[in-house]
Amino acid sequence: MAPAEGRWAPALWRACHGLMSAFFALAAVVQVNDPDAGLWMVVYTIPAVLTLLVGLNPLVTGNLIWKSVSAIHMFVCIVWAVGLAHYLLFHTQRNILHEEEGRELFGLVIITAWMSLCHSSSKNPVGGRIQLALAIVIALFPFTSWVYIYVNKEMRSSWPTHCKTVI
Repeated sequence: MAPAEGRWAPALWRACHGLMSAFFALAAVVQVNDPDAGLWMVVYTIPAVLTLLVGLNPLVTGNLIWKSVSAIHMFVCIVWAVGLAHYLLFHTQRNILHEEEGRELFGLVIITAWMSLCHSSSKNPVGGRIQLALAIVIALFPFTSWVYIYVNKEMRSSWPTHCKTVI
């Protein structure tokens, strides 16, 4: 009889990939009202597709094209996140989530964290316990954040109109 982690780990990984693929796709869709929607739709669509591919076939992370696209995308997201963090360090007037650039920064950090986790799993597609625990936390974080923000009307009150009218 296989240990519990052996039976449940692949299913949990696939569920995490499904959640993250759905999150990235949803994040791309809600950009429709943003002034720079095209750019952000691409930023979120790339990890949505890459994550969907991993969910369907975990061994795809060993593919040269998958690795190259994910590495380039992570590099761009990291550089962009560093630039946003620098900007926010000197220009933030309120809570970072009240600033559009702060929410953009969190999106880039989520993309980078998730794609790094996927990228590092190429040697062991279902990862170890620590990787699986990280995957579960990262996969649940965006959805719990969205619920918190949706419930917190005070936080949404200071947002620009294009952020308030999406969903």
